[in-house]
Amino acid sequence: MTTVLITGANRGIGLELAKQYAAQGANVLACCRDASSAHDLRALQGVTIHEVAVGDSASVNALAAALKGQVVDILINNAGTMGPARDQQTFSQMDFEGWADAFNINSMGPVRVMQTLLPNLRAAPAAKVVTITSQLGSLAADMAFAYAYSSSKAALNKFMKLAALELVKEGMTCCVIHPGWVQTDMGGKGADITPLVSAEGIVQVIAGLDASNNGSFWTYAGVEHAW
Repeated sequence: MTTVLITGANRGIGLELAKQYAAQGANVLACCRDASSAHDLRALQGVTIHEVAVGDSASVNALAAALKGQVVDILINNAGTMGPARDQQTFSQMDFEGWADAFNINSMGPVRVMQTLLPNLRAAPAAKVVTITSQLGSLAADMAFAYAYSSSKAALNKFMKLAALELVKEGMTCCVIHPGWVQTDMGGKGADITPLVSAEGIVQVIAGLDASNNGSFWTYAGVEHAW
C-alpha cells in the first residue's frame, strides 16, 4: 500500500489531495495545524490525521517521532501562507516580519519537513518529494504582485531544484508543481479552477514522476513550467 503524507491537508487543495489518494486506497497521513477542527478529514476512510505546524521545528520533530519506522512513499508539501496583506508586500512597502514568516512557512517549511522525514522517505523503494509552489515564484514570470509570497516561492523552487540533484542519487524523485489559480481561501472565489480540478491534475503529474523528469517544475495540467 502506498503511503502519502500531505501537509496543509485540512482544506482546499490539500483536502482534495487527501480525498483523491484515499479513494485510490492509499494510506494517507494528513497533516494540519489544528487537528480538532479537521472535520472533513475525519470523514475520510484510510486517513490518519497528524497535527503539525511546518514553521515550527519542534512540531515537525514531534511528527517525525510519531512516524518513526513508517515508510513514506510520497511527500506532498502543500502547507503555505500568502504572507502579509497585499498592500504590505509591494516594491515600496513591506511588512518585514510578515515577509520573514512567509519565508519560514513557504520556503523553510517544506525543507524542514523533507529533511526531518528523510528516514521515512529512504525506507520507500522509490520515494517522491513533491512541493506545491506557484507560478509567481518563477523568475521567467514578470508579475509585479505579492512580493513577499512570490520571493518565498522563488527561494523554495531553487532549493528543491538543487535538492533533486542529491535525492536522485538515493533513488528518489523531486519536483515542484504550480497548482493553478484555485478557488481557495488564498486564491479567492473568482479563481480559474476548483480544488478538485487542481488536485486531480496534481495526482496525475505525481504518478508520472520518475528519474527521467527529476528536478522538474510542472503545472497541475501536466505541462512543464519555465523556472
